[in-house]
Amino acid sequence: MSRQYEIVIGLEVHVELATKTKIFCGCSTAFGGAPNTHTCPVCTGMPGSLPVLNKQVVEYALAVGLATNCSINQFCKFDRKNYFYPDNPQNYQISQLYLPICHDGWVEIETAAGKKKVRIHEIHMEEDAGKLIHDEWEDCSLVDYNRSGVPLIEIVSEPDMRSAEEVIAYLEKLRMTIQYLGASDCKLQEGSMRADVNLSVREAGAAQFGTRTEMKNLNSFKAIARAIEGERTRQIELLEDGKKVIQETRRWDDNKESSHAMRSKEDAQDYRYFPDPDLVPVMISDEWLDRVRAAQPELRPEKLARYQEEYGLPLYDADILTGSKHLADVFEATVALSGKPKEVSNWLMTDAMRLLKETEKDPEDLNFTPANLAKLIGLVDRNVINRTVARTVFEAIFRDDVDPELYVEEHGLKVVNDEGALKKTIEELLLKNPQSVADFKAGKKKAMGFIVGQTMRAMKGKADPAVVNQLVEELMSR
Repeated sequence: MSRQYEIVIGLEVHVELATKTKIFCGCSTAFGGAPNTHTCPVCTGMPGSLPVLNKQVVEYALAVGLATNCSINQFCKFDRKNYFYPDNPQNYQISQLYLPICHDGWVEIETAAGKKKVRIHEIHMEEDAGKLIHDEWEDCSLVDYNRSGVPLIEIVSEPDMRSAEEVIAYLEKLRMTIQYLGASDCKLQEGSMRADVNLSVREAGAAQFGTRTEMKNLNSFKAIARAIEGERTRQIELLEDGKKVIQETRRWDDNKESSHAMRSKEDAQDYRYFPDPDLVPVMISDEWLDRVRAAQPELRPEKLARYQEEYGLPLYDADILTGSKHLADVFEATVALSGKPKEVSNWLMTDAMRLLKETEKDPEDLNFTPANLAKLIGLVDRNVINRTVARTVFEAIFRDDVDPELYVEEHGLKVVNDEGALKKTIEELLLKNPQSVADFKAGKKKAMGFIVGQTMRAMKGKADPAVVNQLVEELMSR
């Protein structure tokens, strides 16, 4: 009988904070600048330059710590983590080892197996390194220090996860919480959220953990799930063959769906940590902590409950709308202008979601103003346009954020309310389709639908369907 195995997973999640400037200098943190343009003597590690801590970094770290049920170290320090690598200009990284700002927290996740708490060992502040660009054509490596000194928090979990599903649920929960706090946009594709997966395998029921490896270079949830499955299989095959798993850092290649060893796993002593002599300890007063706590925004669980209670939305609607902070903001702003929560919800959940899928965009990419969606809802409500036309107008709003009132005027899309013109069109169609009239009088109601469709086509979709239905039935019954 083959042995049963269990995987044990802990994560180290790096999150780039949404400050305008770096953690220890005034350089811009904007993504995508020309190489080495967002730099100064501090973030390029020039001798004699001194770091000055960005207060906003501390406040974002505190906000994330409070939202993830952590205890706060009100006296915390920075340490130097020494290592030599071209993208690390100082030859050390300023981080927190001995007294991190947050510790002993947890988040609750939900999977098909039910709810579960994943413990957080600590959250610490640190600076990011630069970025190496490997040029295969020129056979050389270039370094861009724009990212050097960008503020990070590292969220270190306990090894509490047992499947890829739990890992994704945990990352989704963290991402959602941090986005709601406004502490980071958490875009994996831009590297503002990165996860290293520590994974080991043991026989089911065993008390001891197996030897773990660390997986790097994971920049999407799909890649993380594939990497977990690939590493689980690799470790089990080694154990089944009577071989040992080596503790090492591995790089995942998502194109090849395989990993390779980068280096043997370092321990803390390899980095020769010591307190940073250029930075004073951070003293977080009760008043400061209370101020950050009082400024915490409404997070998703509270918003989910409020949407059902205050707006009378079903759980399904509320769940989708709160699944993106930006989508929730658009919803609330449009409701404030229109006073029609269910109508706003319907537009966002059907047409907006459909167009996002077609254009391969995320809800964060919605760029129309709530005012224009509210105006569209008003046009339908006042029967200025019908729903068929409204959907066409919404596509223009989604694409170019047009003013719907001007768009309807310019394109002549208002509902045709001229009953005389409608009757004339219907009568002409009835003359051309005597069989439909005969079928209707013989009790076949579907025959009426054909004439309604033809009428709407003749009026280019601009007639009121309710009026058309009424007139068609009236005229066919004569």
